[in-house]
Amino acid sequence: MSFTNLYYKRTAGSSKACYVCYKPTTTVLATINTVDFLYTCDGHLKDSNFASQVGESGDGAEGTRKMGLSPEELAKVKAEWEEKQKKKAEKEKEKEKEKADEKEKDKDKDKEKEKEKKESSKSPPPASTSSGTSTPAPTHERYTLHRDFFAMRLGEHRRRRQAAQAKEIAPRLPSAPTGNIS
Repeated sequence: MSFTNLYYKRTAGSSKACYVCYKPTTTVLATINTVDFLYTCDGHLKDSNFASQVGESGDGAEGTRKMGLSPEELAKVKAEWEEKQKKKAEKEKEKEKEKADEKEKDKDKDKEKEKEKKESSKSPPPASTSSGTSTPAPTHERYTLHRDFFAMRLGEHRRRRQAAQAKEIAPRLPSAPTGNIS
């Protein structure tokens, strides 16, 4: 089971040894589902050779520098995206107008159905739920490990998984012969 190289900085209740220098620390880097976590010092978090903080700035300047995009190219892409969003909004408005026309035609039928429902069952109709659910933004700082450290974490998890599989398979394997060779 692999996991992404995105860790969230959290604070633990008890201190344990740092992954790099073995000094006691309460700072933990953990993946979103806590598949992997490691204790690390705040000093190592500032070290670019260990981990780098994922920028949450509005302009995304750090990410665009890594991809090699110039500000002109970025502005062009933003303009194209905005045009697409405007077209989507226009299509949605047209669909809403068509639905409104259909609703007016079916309005009489709906009234009759509602009267029948009220007569058969006097319970109120179920409330409609909002379709737009928003997920709260994570408040923890986000980090990505250097590729070598991340490879070590993946290797460690792979070894643990293989050891668990070996323990599971071992009882089913035949035992070694115990008799004398004649």
